[in-house]
Amino acid sequence: MKFQLLSIIALFACLFTTTIFGKEETSDDPEITHKVYFDINHGDEKIGRIVMGLYGLTTPQTVENFYQLTISSDPKMGYLNSIFHRVIPDFMIQGGDFTHRSGIGGKSIFGNTFKDENFDVKHNKPGRLSMANRGKNTNGSQFFITTVPCPWLDGKHVVFGEVLEGMDVVHYIENVKTDSRNMPVKEVIVEQCGELETVPLSHQDAAKLQDEIKVEASETAHDEL
Repeated sequence: MKFQLLSIIALFACLFTTTIFGKEETSDDPEITHKVYFDINHGDEKIGRIVMGLYGLTTPQTVENFYQLTISSDPKMGYLNSIFHRVIPDFMIQGGDFTHRSGIGGKSIFGNTFKDENFDVKHNKPGRLSMANRGKNTNGSQFFITTVPCPWLDGKHVVFGEVLEGMDVVHYIENVKTDSRNMPVKEVIVEQCGELETVPLSHQDAAKLQDEIKVEASETAHDEL
């Protein structure tokens, strides 16, 4: 009887381990609200797909920025045909500069830059999707994906998602040949990108999310006047 009770408790413990999009969620992983993808080419060679989950309830403004740039078909305002311009093994891969393709450009959907939303999620594992910046409150369109835990970035860069599938592609990019500026010798290109799925929210969560985006967008616009 005691053994059966322990077995039932163990079963319920397993059932209470939440899985989102087939990936185990830990206490450090916020709820995923969007699922997007990048199809990657290395030069003319197709490498594969990176699927990312976005934390739209934890960082709604940052997610809205990344999401809109991912689904955009505007060649001057989106990630389509952009490159990963900075690659450092055992650290991260960085992209999102669709204006200059060198690391000095890019811009957000809210204007040039926007504020750091929060630092609630840590860079505590490979596959964290985080905003690149030039210092405090300078988020634009550039982002990076960690390939190792990077605790020294906590409190400095906003984590807003994670890689759900395609870490093999991330590691491939991480190890391509680069020049002295850590730029791939042969371009690593986002050949296609878009949305795979949006997770339905409750009416309460959806209303809260819309209100937060409106308030933060208004504050950002005011700051840039």
